[in-house]
Amino acid sequence: MEHANQIPMTRRDVLQKTACGFGGLALASLCAQNSATAAKKSGSLQSKKDPHHPPRAKRIIFLFMQGGPSQVDTFDYKPALEKNHGKSFNFNDARTIAKTGKRGTSQHVMKSPWEFRQYGESGRAASDLFPETARNMDDLTFVHSMHTDGVAHGPATLFLHCGSTNFVRPSFGSWVNYGLGSENENLPGFVSLSPSTGNGGPRNYGNAFLPAIYQGTAIGNASKAIKEATLRNLSNANLSPTQQRRQLEFLQSLNQEQLGSHSQNSELEAVINSFELAWRMQNNVPDVLDLNQETKETLDMYGIGEKETDDYGRQCLMARRLCESGVRFIQVNYGDNSANPAWDQHSNLPKHEQHARAVDKPIGALLQDLKQRGLLEDTIVWWSGEFGRTPYSQSNGTGRDHNPGGFTTWLAGDCVKSGFSYGATDELGSAAVENKVHMHDLHATLLHLLGLDHEKLTYRYAGRNFRLTDVHGHVVDSIIS
Repeated sequence: MEHANQIPMTRRDVLQKTACGFGGLALASLCAQNSATAAKKSGSLQSKKDPHHPPRAKRIIFLFMQGGPSQVDTFDYKPALEKNHGKSFNFNDARTIAKTGKRGTSQHVMKSPWEFRQYGESGRAASDLFPETARNMDDLTFVHSMHTDGVAHGPATLFLHCGSTNFVRPSFGSWVNYGLGSENENLPGFVSLSPSTGNGGPRNYGNAFLPAIYQGTAIGNASKAIKEATLRNLSNANLSPTQQRRQLEFLQSLNQEQLGSHSQNSELEAVINSFELAWRMQNNVPDVLDLNQETKETLDMYGIGEKETDDYGRQCLMARRLCESGVRFIQVNYGDNSANPAWDQHSNLPKHEQHARAVDKPIGALLQDLKQRGLLEDTIVWWSGEFGRTPYSQSNGTGRDHNPGGFTTWLAGDCVKSGFSYGATDELGSAAVENKVHMHDLHATLLHLLGLDHEKLTYRYAGRNFRLTDVHGHVVDSIIS
C-alpha cells in the first residue's frame, strides 16, 4: 500500500498496485461484495444465499490427482487382469479412435504390479498404493463407472473443472460461489492450492463470464512447494492500522468518484471492493494459513516434515483450516506443469508408487481429522483425476495410456453412503458398463448435495442461459445417504 501523503494514484496505478501488492489472494477473489450489476442478478457474495432445496453439505474439498491415476492399480480390483496377463484382446482404444476412427484394436492385457487387500467392515478393496486412505474405507463412497469427455489432458481437465472440453466456461468452484455466496466475509469463497499453469491453468479456477468476484483464489502453484508460497503485502510494517485505514479511505474516495461515471463496470467495482477484502484479510488470512498453530501430533499425522509428504500434507492441512473457516470450495491439487503431468505414466507405471507415497498419508490424515472434528457432517471430500488409464499396456509394455471410458472416483462425507460402491467397469476394467456415471452426472450430484439444482443454477450470457452441466446430467440418487 502507498503512504497517504504520496501523490494520488491513477486508475491504472490502482489496478496495477492491487494486482501486484495484494497478489493472487486479494485480486483473484476480487471483492467480498457484489458489483452493482451482479448484485441485481445474484445478490452479494458477502452473504449466504438461499439454496434451491435443503442442502446435505456446505462445502467441498476437491483432491485433484492431475494426470490420471490408474483405476485398476488403485481402487478398481480386477482379478481377470492377473489371470489374462500378457494375452491379447480387442479394445475400443480411445486414442486410436480419436486418431483413426478404428475400433477393436488388439492390445496386451497387463496385470497390476501391486497387491490388493480388503479393508474395513465393508470389505472394499484397495491396492498397496493407498493403505492410509484405505484405513478410512468405511467412510468412502466409490463410483467405479465414471466416464468423461476428452482423451487428452487439456480437454479432459477442463471438462472435469468446467464442464466443457474447449469453450471458456466458469469453473465448478465459481458456480458454487455464485450459487451459494460466502460463509465468511473475511475470506474468499473459493481457493485453489498449488494449481498447475498447464492443461487449463487459471481456467480451472476461473469465473469465465460469471461476475469477476466469483473466480477462485490461487495460493501457490505447482512449480514450488506450498510452504514457499507467500501472499505479499498482507502485513504493513511501515504504517499503523489507523494510518492504513485512513489511506484506504482516501483511495476508496478516489475510486468511488471514478465508479460514478462507470456504474455498469462490474470489473471496476470488483477491484475497488478488493481493497476492502484485502483490509479484512490482513487480520484473518495469516492466522488461517499459519500451520504452526497446529500441534506436533497433527503435523506428524499429515506427514509434515517428512520429505515425501511434506508438501501435500501442508496442502491438506491448509484445506482443513480453510474448511473450518468457511471457505465453500477448496481445490487441493497434486500435479506439475509438465506436458505429462504427475500421474501420467505412459512408459513407467511403477512411478505411480512415488506419487501415491506423496499423497496417501496426507489424504488419510485429512479424512481422519475432518471426522474427529465433526466436519465430515457437512463437508464433501472428492478424489479424482481427469480420467483413468487402460488395463492394457502401452507400446513398450511398461505403462498405460489415457482412458476416459471407465475410471474410479470416490467421495467422503455424511451426505453420501459410507462403505459403498456404485457402478462397475467391465471384467478387465476398460469401460464403464454398469450404472454408468458421466462427469456431468457427478457435477449435478455434487451441486444437489450442496442444495443447488443444476438445471436452475444458470447464468444468462450471449443471449442464452448457461449452466455447469450444459449438455446433460442427472443426479445419482443411489449414492446419497
